[in-house]
Amino acid sequence: MHRHAVIIGMGLMGCDIAAIFLAGGWRVTAVEPNEAHWPAATARVQSSIGQLDGDPALAAHLALMAAADAPDYGSAEIVVEAIPEKLALKQALFAQLDTVVPAGVPVVSNASGYRITDIAGHIATRARCANLHFFLPAHLVPGVEVVQGEHTDPAICDAVASIMDGLGRKTIRVARDVPGFLANRIQHALMREAFSVIDQGLASAEDVDRAVRYCFGFRYLAAGPITQKELAGLETQLEAGRTIYPSLCNSPDPSPTLARLVAENRLGPKTGRGFRDWPPEVTARERARYERALLAAVRILREED
Repeated sequence: MHRHAVIIGMGLMGCDIAAIFLAGGWRVTAVEPNEAHWPAATARVQSSIGQLDGDPALAAHLALMAAADAPDYGSAEIVVEAIPEKLALKQALFAQLDTVVPAGVPVVSNASGYRITDIAGHIATRARCANLHFFLPAHLVPGVEVVQGEHTDPAICDAVASIMDGLGRKTIRVARDVPGFLANRIQHALMREAFSVIDQGLASAEDVDRAVRYCFGFRYLAAGPITQKELAGLETQLEAGRTIYPSLCNSPDPSPTLARLVAENRLGPKTGRGFRDWPPEVTARERARYERALLAAVRILREED
């Protein structure tokens, strides 16, 4: 008998999360109210399973339903919410799940900007709710954060982490429900400085990308930042911090350059222009290159494991 997961919302995140479970031998019930999207969602799931070196035929164990009260929650071991990033929508869904999902079944949110404390803090079964934060593309990026909310039973986080470990994910435990959790807090510290040096005229967007990708970022697949600095010697990091930290950006406000680009609707490929022009052919080529690089990285990590 296949283990059973319910996923609510079948955008890119939901489809790729479904692929992770299906490739791991689970069956998945997915809730997607827009039935016209079902064929595209199924195709995305099949493609993502294939990229995980699974048999796309495993998508036969995917059942799509239109209503959140339709799945058999009694047989589910986990319920994953992956609907649009709107707090009111998530709160309403969790209030509904509060009444239809049996007690003790973990109900988790893939929200990246909202805390589970705020999403589920008003419901009776809030103790079985946690954040389960994947990163796009979810099936290729191995890390996933398990975040304990203010009301979460730690045993729920243990159970969710165990499920993710069993699916081959690299589980990251986050002990407190703070904005950005863990990975995004570190990432946004980098992004604040990246935009700041552009604001100052120190470097172009292209040179910022090169500095991260081909210098220190190049090493991150091999070792995280703490391990790197230990290998180099922590005294070196201490001295560098004394020299560099006083001049780093510590503004509480987003970059003026970033704010200007957004005000001008220069959002990147979705509007055809950001820091640079993004015609459709360039966007397609760059997305394909990006995905190839991620797949190569996945193969390296598999060899290491």
